[in-house]
Amino acid sequence: MGRRRRAEKRSLAPDPKFSSELVARFISCIMKRGKKSVAERIVYGALDEVKEKMKQDPLEVLIRAIDNVKPRVEVKSRRVGGATYQVPVEVNRDRQLALALRWLVSFSAARKGAPMGKALAQELMDAFNNQGNAIKRRDDTHKMAQANKAFAHYAW
Repeated sequence: MGRRRRAEKRSLAPDPKFSSELVARFISCIMKRGKKSVAERIVYGALDEVKEKMKQDPLEVLIRAIDNVKPRVEVKSRRVGGATYQVPVEVNRDRQLALALRWLVSFSAARKGAPMGKALAQELMDAFNNQGNAIKRRDDTHKMAQANKAFAHYAW
C-alpha cells in the first residue's frame, strides 16, 4: 500500500476592497449558490457598519472577533470496548478558523428581524467584545472538553 501525499493547501485570492485573504474566505463562507456579489455586499456592508459604529478599523475588528471565537479544544467521539467516550482534542489552526467563521455566519443568519448585513455586523461587534452567541458556543465547547478531561488518554 502506497503512502498518501499530504494535501496541499490552496490559497484564496485576496478580496478586492481590503486585499485580505481572511475577508475573501469570510465572503466564501457566506456565499450561497455561487452568488458571490451578494455575499460581498453583505460582508462589506457589515464591515462598513462596524466602522461607523465602533470608529475602528473594521479589518482589525474582524480579525480580533474571529480570534475571540476560535475554539482551542473540542471533543470527539471515540469508541472503546462498546462504550463511546467524548475525548477532548486540540483543534488545529485551519479547523479553528473554519469553525469560527461557520459559527459567526450561522448565528448571524439565526438573528431574526434584521437583514443579514446588520446581523453580521452585530455578531462581529459582540464577538469583538467577547459576548454573543458565537462566544457562548466557544465557551460551551471548552466546558465540554474540560468536563471530559478524564478521557484525554483515549486521544488518538
